[in-house]
Amino acid sequence: MRIVSLLPGATEIICAIGLQDNLVGVTHECDWPPSVRQLPKVTRTLIPAGAGSAEIDALVRERLQSRNALYTLNREVLESLRPDLIVTQALCEVCAVAEAEVRAAASALPGRPRVLNLAPSSLEDVYAAMLQTGRAAGCEMQAGRAAAAMQSRVRAVEQRTVQLPPEARPRTVLLEWIDPLFCAGHWTPSLIERAGGKCVLGAAGQPSRTTSWQELCEAEPEALFAACCGYTTERALQDIPLLQRIAGWEALPCVQNMRVYFADGSAYFNRPGPRLAESLEILAHALHPSLHPLPEGLEAAVCPFA
Repeated sequence: MRIVSLLPGATEIICAIGLQDNLVGVTHECDWPPSVRQLPKVTRTLIPAGAGSAEIDALVRERLQSRNALYTLNREVLESLRPDLIVTQALCEVCAVAEAEVRAAASALPGRPRVLNLAPSSLEDVYAAMLQTGRAAGCEMQAGRAAAAMQSRVRAVEQRTVQLPPEARPRTVLLEWIDPLFCAGHWTPSLIERAGGKCVLGAAGQPSRTTSWQELCEAEPEALFAACCGYTTERALQDIPLLQRIAGWEALPCVQNMRVYFADGSAYFNRPGPRLAESLEILAHALHPSLHPLPEGLEAAVCPFA
């Protein structure tokens, strides 16, 4: 089976369930595992190179209003790859090629490849998406083993977290964008709770949303994470001055306690795939380092104000 992935999280799922050799095309953003970077790219972005956070946000909102995605297909490349299965997503309206464009392209291809649309909004949905992809590709048993391995890592964190008394769980906010502020939804509130925090902004299973500065202040976070969507840790750190310029920033409990953390939102936290287990481990280690050791090979969240 020849598979094309139109989402980094889907690419990671495909590889995790043992189908890496079947993958023939990916998006311009797919970078994990590293070997997929060599595959043909079937998408391109409409975001200008070097755009700032506010500029990207404005472009996203404009595309949402016009119901157009930020990415588009390279149909010539897609046709040359002769896929049997195209895996895409319906979770975010702007972070992947529009579903209508994908289906129109698929219907015009020889053999009319199957289009599998994933829309995970929780950890449990990610497990299900792994099984769903496995069924579509004829390797459900391998998918089941991969999902079980991910669940095992999550349970290991949960079993340690259960030892914490309620008063030891810091009020926690995770931002997936800084200019403007966006609190993370979907699976993130669940990650915070499983890691030993108390989620005070963002609703489990609901989309991420714009958050006012007043709302953040009223939440009184004792720990604040920034894992900006599509940004590495280094790129997210460049937006620190935007936070420091806000009146009242220094008064936040998380700032006074020096518990502000930056993590890689491109590799972790914002991709609905197997590495959400690793995202949980990074988060848990930051919140309770003596309780949750950081697994070998993972980089700890950066605390720039410590």
